[in-house]
Amino acid sequence: MNENAALFFVDRNVNGSLKDKTAFIEYGNSSNSISYYDLYDQSSRLKNLFLKYNISREDRVIILMNDVVQYPVIFWGCLKSGVIPVLLNTLLSNEIINEIINDSRAKAVFITSNLLDSFNDLLTKNSNIQNIFEIGENSNYINFIDEIKKCQIESTIDCSKDEVAFWLYSSGSTGQPKGVKHVHGSLQNTYDTYGKQVLKINENDIVFSVAKLFFAYGLGNSMTFPMSVGATAILLPERPTPEVVSSLLNDFNVTTFFAVPTIFSAILDFTTSNNFDGFKNLKISVSAGEALPENIGKKWYELTSTHILDGIGSTEMLHIFLSNKIDDLEYGTTGIAVPGYELKLLDENNNIIENDEIGELLVKGESSADGYWNMRNKSRKTFEGEWTRTGDKYIRNKNGKYVYCGRTDDMFKVSGIWVSPFEVEQAILNHDEVLESAVVPETDHEGLVKSKAFIILKEEQNQKEKLKEIEKSIKEIVKEKIGLWKYPRSIEFVNNLPKTATGKIQRFKLRK
Repeated sequence: MNENAALFFVDRNVNGSLKDKTAFIEYGNSSNSISYYDLYDQSSRLKNLFLKYNISREDRVIILMNDVVQYPVIFWGCLKSGVIPVLLNTLLSNEIINEIINDSRAKAVFITSNLLDSFNDLLTKNSNIQNIFEIGENSNYINFIDEIKKCQIESTIDCSKDEVAFWLYSSGSTGQPKGVKHVHGSLQNTYDTYGKQVLKINENDIVFSVAKLFFAYGLGNSMTFPMSVGATAILLPERPTPEVVSSLLNDFNVTTFFAVPTIFSAILDFTTSNNFDGFKNLKISVSAGEALPENIGKKWYELTSTHILDGIGSTEMLHIFLSNKIDDLEYGTTGIAVPGYELKLLDENNNIIENDEIGELLVKGESSADGYWNMRNKSRKTFEGEWTRTGDKYIRNKNGKYVYCGRTDDMFKVSGIWVSPFEVEQAILNHDEVLESAVVPETDHEGLVKSKAFIILKEEQNQKEKLKEIEKSIKEIVKEKIGLWKYPRSIEFVNNLPKTATGKIQRFKLRK
């Protein structure tokens, strides 16, 4: 039995009423759209293209592209051919991308023309890369759009659901990026669990995701879920500013919106300052990537009359496995296990712990990765039989809901009691003048560990007396909200915070 994922997501959709329906629309260039049939037609030609350029089954190819309609064509064309696409974040540095190419030994790269100025030198100098397929009108390399027209349609290659289908590289927020290998069966599994039972997506939905296709989160949002039911996804090649995203949600009558907390917050600020009235067709929003502050969820409901489903997933698990539900939502928590997944919390000695205690979250589910490429010891530590260590610390409250505390390597103890950086940061955000914050441990002159906060203000403030006043009021708010021992003993006002290419705060850099 052929269990190639493309049969379910691509080939199946051309046999019924979905054949002529629009699958993807490119924002800013609405004429650049693609139907489910054309997606099938074009992706089925890549096998012939790979044959021409000596790219064989299980060879790796890099996808270094903006979110354009050719992205799903190339991704599914790879899977239909048995070639393994390696999806790369376009915001990564040349140095890291070069490391990834060497690590994966990719033979070719697919790249959108506008990215060549940034990556041309490294791609031409890297000896692994034998062919560069360019997506653009005036190609300097192999013109993918022209070349694919010359290729004939080929059948989808036979494979097992346990065969590796594609790679994602983790953000590497505390170390070198890790190549995460995912199998064919995991894609449909994320739909069967989260997409069908939590999101409840259907073919009438119009979907938009701020997270790009090269993220595990974005891949599910913009591709896996809509293609499972024949919905339409809007792709945004450019940077997702609050103004652009707000216009997009209205112009395309988006019903299902995926973002991260910082984007929801930015849109709320934009709509307030611009008296923006819209989002009338929106029925559900989803947040992941980092924990959603409670106040953002409540303000979003005031604006749109729709809730944000806060959840958590990971590159290793491919999508969300712990989430709030439409009919069971509690802001300030990440909800309960998505149907099809099991969760447990372990203490520092790997003992299972009960409610109201902090522990590391482990998850069991069929979408778990096959392991890390070239990292045997790291794979052993992360993938323990059927269980995957998430590296996240949680508390399960009396209602059975999971409350995020922080990353395992971000937690620290003050006076022998665990402190969650996220909890302190969320309390700090209650101050009207605070835009963003990051909390880390700091050792005082007596060798005792205390908490320190790095804070970005909404408006730059240079008056020392005013800063002292703000600092004092921040400390009082934290004491009032979460406890006397948790307030930051020292505060440093900064203009920016170190972040990964995925937008996650790199607290380890602040600890140095």
